Order: sequence, then structure tokens, then C-alpha cells
Amino acid sequence: MWWRDAVIYHVYVRSFADSNDDGVGDIPGVIAHLDHLEWLGVDGIWLSPVMPSPNADWGYDVADYCAVDPVLGTLDDFDRLVYEAGRRGIRVLNDLVPNHTSDQHPWFVDARTSRDAEHRNWYVWADPAPGGGEPNNWVSNFMGAAWTLDDSTGQYYLHNFLREQPDLNWWEPKVASSFDEILRFWFDRGVAGFRIDVCHAIVKDRGLRDNPPASETDDTITRIRGQRQVYNAHRPELHDVLRRWRTIARDYDPERLLVGETFFGDIELLPSFHGDDDEVHLAFNIAFIFHRFDAGLADVVDTIERIYPGHSWPCWVGSSHDVSRFATRWCGGDERKIRLALVMLLTLRGTPFLYYGDEIGMVDRPFERNEVKDPVGVKFHPAAGRDPERTPMQWTAAQGAGFTSPRAEPWLPFGDLARANVEDQRGDRSSVLHLCRDLIALRRAEGLATRPYERLDTPPGVWAYRRGEGCIVALNFSDAHATLPHVDGRIAISPNRDRDGQPVGGELSLGPWDGAVVES
Repeated sequence: MWWRDAVIYHVYVRSFADSNDDGVGDIPGVIAHLDHLEWLGVDGIWLSPVMPSPNADWGYDVADYCAVDPVLGTLDDFDRLVYEAGRRGIRVLNDLVPNHTSDQHPWFVDARTSRDAEHRNWYVWADPAPGGGEPNNWVSNFMGAAWTLDDSTGQYYLHNFLREQPDLNWWEPKVASSFDEILRFWFDRGVAGFRIDVCHAIVKDRGLRDNPPASETDDTITRIRGQRQVYNAHRPELHDVLRRWRTIARDYDPERLLVGETFFGDIELLPSFHGDDDEVHLAFNIAFIFHRFDAGLADVVDTIERIYPGHSWPCWVGSSHDVSRFATRWCGGDERKIRLALVMLLTLRGTPFLYYGDEIGMVDRPFERNEVKDPVGVKFHPAAGRDPERTPMQWTAAQGAGFTSPRAEPWLPFGDLARANVEDQRGDRSSVLHLCRDLIALRRAEGLATRPYERLDTPPGVWAYRRGEGCIVALNFSDAHATLPHVDGRIAISPNRDRDGQPVGGELSLGPWDGAVVES
């Protein structure tokens, strides 16, 4: 399967490249930069939602699943993207948002007209509790009650995110059949697959039972919510939905890919989303993303290697549109650590996802309250918000950053253009960009995606692993020098590139926050 060997690149379309100088990235802008992605060596791109949206949650409140938002382009533009990407050996994944729609989607507009409306049962409605108020204790993922009273019909509707994002009722067969057609619509246009938003929470408890409170032993995400999502997520019936979609994908082409956004901290639940090789192909590992950047990451990888059955395949993500960039969250902007993180991500067994800008070490940009556009940031600034990791791609250091016209106002302000941009790093063979490109090339040439993984004994603060018979990766997550015995060969890639090609004869020395890929 192509995706087992692939590196997939996440394009947040609004922030990637603006083709018409309105300050908003768009599909023609993505097309204009496909040569960069081909040069980098990625095999697939995952697009953030391009469907029409009023943008209460910046595309994740979909108002039409079978069209393109006019701000981002047209269906013809989308078709041209699939074609032009394919010419370069790059496949295109769409973002599918099946948990909820926009409150402006025609289905919901109709649903709230009366209790007898055609689409009423397409959403989750409930009467007020016997004493008044919300039907149960469910908390929105954006905090606060997950219910809003619809005054005109006297019932509450469920929204596990914003009130502008009403949850669909997956107990209604017409919802399932409608999404069958949505998948087919995009498969017919040539998409290679879908990243499935909120994959773990599509189906809700039919009885709408209260969630139990969180405990001190629960993961951080659960403790922040204050309750365990037992009844508004992780329902067993959601696996029926995933199996249904896997059948549709397989009927089109066994190579079609389904990626689950499994946004929860319990790593032991991940195998269930692969099913008996009949659900998603890849499932995001949130425990890995939120782990400290230290040698303890090896324990997360060990757990995956232990619990995944043979048909399951790991994937590794460091940054995303919902999570602070790894260059900031893990590395604090320290370029030594950024380089080490790229070596790690691109040499593990499995499929890595890069977020746009990861290849140049883009960091988060701090936001003042008056700059914030993300609804999470509006509510929780400065404690939380997703704008810092969504700033425009830094193509150049010039005004407009190569993202838009120097005269245009970008939809979000730029980060530090002088610190990291594609143009400057493209001309510097020792840059983070060239390190990323060379790691991708080495990964492909040496088959690192699929070689067996074996953790090696190391000094404290060091993580080392063997990839098959001929490759050892060593990573020093400490401020001290370290030595790894019993290593022979040649350094294929070192994070700073200053040791590339050096022989290793029995002992590998590593400086602070240093690493090496050694071929025997």
C-alpha cells in the first residue's frame, strides 16, 4: 500500500498560499506550490476542509459537503489540483467532517423549523431535564454545556463543539446513506482518501446517559474536561460506520486511505480503530503528540509496537492545525531540538505526517487578544488558542512572505519571516529544509518506513533503535554528551550535517541534543 511508505503533508489551505491577493490561501495557491512539495519528496497531501463554510470554526462547520468554498476556489480548481498533484506523484486527501455540520447547513436549517421537519432526526435533539435545563451533563470539547435550547421547538440540540456546529444523529439511517454519497462524490473526483475529523465520537449513546466524572488517573485531556467521554464518544456502534466507509473505499480501490483523528489520550484504544483490518488504515497517536520531548517517547513507540496487531500500521504526528507546532511545543524554538525531532519523525516505522512549515522549523506566533480569530482563542486567550500554529506559510522574508501580495492583509499575521523561510533555506544545504528533504530521501532509499523496529539499550537520556539489519538511529535528548557502544558503520545523516559521511568504529559519540542515522 502506498501510504505505508509515504510521507503525508498537511496543508492548512487558508494559510498555505494566496493566489488572488485577498489575504486568504486557496486551492490555486496550493497548485502553484506543488513543485515545492515534489522537491521535498512528500507522497500525499491532506487538505483542511475546502467545503463551503460560514467559518465559525474555520471550515470545520460545513454548510455543503459536495462543493468548494468560493473563497478557496472552485470544483474545477479542485479537479486541477488532483490532476497536477498526480502528475507529480502526489495524492490528495480530503478532510471529512461527519460528526457535525454548520448550523447553516440546509439539513439543520430545515431540522429546526419544527419537530416534524424532514431532517429533524438527522440531529441529536432532547427535551429539557425534568427540572429544566440541559438533558444531561455532557460538556463541549470547547468547554461549557454541550447543549443549546432551540426556543422555537422547545428542545435542546447537541453540539460537542460550538453551538454553531450541531451534532449529527448517526442512529438515523438517512445520515449514513447521505455520507455514503459524499464519500463517492469525492472518490469520483479522484481523491486518494479522507482524514476523518473527530473519528472517535461520531456516534452518541442512544439513551443520552450522563458521563462519569474524571479521576486523577485519567489523561490530561479528560481531566481538563472534568468528565470521561463514555457516552458522547467511543461508542461501539461507531465502528460499524468506519467499516461501512472502509467497504466503500475498498470497492473504489484497495489503495484508498482512511485516516482517523482519534483525539484521545488512551493509547490502548488505538488498535480498535483498525478493527480486523476493516476500519481506518491510520489512527492519530495523541499520546505521542502530547508527550514531553525526551527519551520517554520511546515508551510510546514501544507500546504501539506491542499492542498493534500485524495488520495495523502506526502513524506519527508532531504538529497540526489543532496542536502547537512541535518546533514550539517540543523544542521551544531551539533549532538543535527541531532537527532532532525531524530525524525522529522521519525514521520511525510507520507513516509520518508533516504540517506545513515543519520542513523549515516554523514556530508558533504569539497572539494579542485583538488579533485572535480562533473561537477557542477568543474564549480562552491567552491560556489556549489555535491561531499561533495556523499563521501563513513563510515562503520568503519579503513583505507578503511570498504567501500573498505585499499590498494584501493576510487573514492571520505572519510569524518571524527572517527566522525561517523556504527561499533562504532552499539555498542553504545545511538548513532544516534540506535536512528534512534528505531524511525523506533516505527513508525512501533505505525502506525505513517498513523495516522492523528494535529498541536498543542506551545511557539515560538517549533513545536508539535499529531499523532492520543495516540502520541504527540514535537520539540524545539531554544537555550532556553521550556515548553509544557497539555501533559500526557510516553516519548517513546527522542533524547538523557536520558529521555526514563520517565512519563509526564501535562507539558513537553524541553531543547535547544531537543524533545520527548510522548505516552499516
